[in-house]
Amino acid sequence: MFSDYSMSELGAIFAMQGFAGLILFSVFVLMALGLAIIFGQMGVINMAHGEFMILGAYVTYITSNVFSDYLPALFSIYFFVAMVLAFIASGLLGMAVEWAMIRHLYKRPLDTLLATWGLSLILQQVYRSVFGAREVGVTIPDWIMGSLPVTDMIEVPINGIFVMVLAVGISAAIYILMYRSSWGKQVRAINQNRVMAGAVGINTEWTDRLTFGIGCGVAGVAGSAFTMIGSTGPTAGQLYIVDTFLVVVFGGAGSLLGTIASAFSISQAQSIMEFFLSGSMAKVLTLLTVVGILMLRPQGLFALKLRK
Repeated sequence: MFSDYSMSELGAIFAMQGFAGLILFSVFVLMALGLAIIFGQMGVINMAHGEFMILGAYVTYITSNVFSDYLPALFSIYFFVAMVLAFIASGLLGMAVEWAMIRHLYKRPLDTLLATWGLSLILQQVYRSVFGAREVGVTIPDWIMGSLPVTDMIEVPINGIFVMVLAVGISAAIYILMYRSSWGKQVRAINQNRVMAGAVGINTEWTDRLTFGIGCGVAGVAGSAFTMIGSTGPTAGQLYIVDTFLVVVFGGAGSLLGTIASAFSISQAQSIMEFFLSGSMAKVLTLLTVVGILMLRPQGLFALKLRK
């Protein structure tokens, strides 16, 4: 297999494959950060997480059309506006869902699974009724298109670099929110001991609502970013939900570092195996490996000790 290539060609192939793994890593991080907040910190199994991502993608699609039709001079910056709007739309919907449904189901994880699965079906039908059953795509600004030549044989796509920078930025923002802000302290206090947190004056209901909203908002930003690398359809969120839960559970629920380490491990393993095997076989082997590790270490890579 490798005898047909020179050493320089093999080096270029492996470098490109490694960069593809970094892009996949960034995608996994963007997918999993919102769920790491909702599932890891709140214990809510949100099966509608993919639909919140798709809401962000549809908001980006609408914003793209609005700027193209009414503000063509500012079209090059529409994507930044779209990400903000996607965060707001998905976050507000998430807060409404928490108030109407999730707050009645705390400490009943199986019920949250069933309820949010039903919600995902409802949102899929809403998207199908509003936007149609066919997939839609956005027009990407010219400055994100193309690739940057690293060497004569290696080129990296600009949209991949943008996704990586976005993943780093959102990860840093989540870290500051969770570990360097008063809101983060309240979330972790409620996670450790809800009764005691309420006794010392923390508004647990509002903190829960805001936490769920921020997790859904981050999912919306992820959906906005995904429009650069794929099309959007009513059921596209289901393509991401398994990988998202896999990353969060493997890293350790509630651990930001674990989520990032898990995303990196899974993405690089899958990307390397895709070079030798088919994409589907690489995904199956990655899944089996993760399941095997979780059987030996069910708490994940980085487990947090909690007081109940």
